[in-house]
Amino acid sequence: MSGPDASLTVSVVICVYTEDRWEDILAAVASVRAQSHPARETLLVVDHNEALRERLLKEYKEREDVRVLANAGPRGLSAGRNTGIAASRGEVIAFLDDDAVAERDWLRHFAEGYADPAVIAVGGRTVPIWASGRRPVWFPEEFDWVVGCTYRGLPPGRVRVRNVLGGNASFRREAFDVAGGFATGIGRDGDKRPLGCEETELCIRLSRARPDAVLLIDDRAVIHHRVPEVREHFAYFRARAYAEGLSKALVARSVGADKGLESERRYATRVLPAGVLRGLRDAVLARPGGAGRAGAIVAGVLTAAGGYAVGSVRARRGGASFSVAPVEGGAHG
Repeated sequence: MSGPDASLTVSVVICVYTEDRWEDILAAVASVRAQSHPARETLLVVDHNEALRERLLKEYKEREDVRVLANAGPRGLSAGRNTGIAASRGEVIAFLDDDAVAERDWLRHFAEGYADPAVIAVGGRTVPIWASGRRPVWFPEEFDWVVGCTYRGLPPGRVRVRNVLGGNASFRREAFDVAGGFATGIGRDGDKRPLGCEETELCIRLSRARPDAVLLIDDRAVIHHRVPEVREHFAYFRARAYAEGLSKALVARSVGADKGLESERRYATRVLPAGVLRGLRDAVLARPGGAGRAGAIVAGVLTAAGGYAVGSVRARRGGASFSVAPVEGGAHG
């Protein structure tokens, strides 16, 4: 692939919902404004929190490149992203978590990926910033997706993937024209149960609509994601794994288990057993946390499987569903 197209216009969408993350939000916006490939605009989409929206409007009133919007849909991350997509003006729309900061060349590496016209989505690598200052010794790298970060088992470099990870991702505008927006009813809603998989479902839907489309992850497109102290505990680990199972059941019900669980099968049959063996080896060698990591992997798998089973029953009974709406608006150039 050739270098980045300097003329490629990128809108960055950051969804926000709580004033508790005020300093994180400011840091996220500052990291976008410092990019070596400048963003056309940063859109802050506020999820049904008028006090936060007013405060952000006041903070950025002098900044033409930062726009503050209210989530125009139901409460939750998916509708917030869809609001940002509809209002954006870039040829590419990138997404950054509100508690993350992007390295200076983040958008440049995304832009390099789009030099190939077949590429319709590019994701990056998300590195955890642990609140305690270091990774908990029991926390396996294979489960870093629990805290929204890149996990052990993803291939290195710039590689083709089934789906990108939502907190560090970008899409051509046409992706939403052909596939619609993020599904509501799958993803997160503020501090409620930590569901996910909305980007997985979107990417599978996109690949069905455009079978020739290429989706990439480039591990040079790095963001650093803050992990709050509450998420360093096993209770959150277990809750997030269970919620992932619930979400995966919805996705599999929608797109079929073959596509919905394609990447997960490799992860479960190769990556996780290797992680258990590594943990047990470390335990034998008296290295800190080895047995804990092995145990956490087994517990995580069983908990996610339980969530998947419950979610599958709910989906079959019609008790759990999600919806996909077309994304209206948006003018690029």
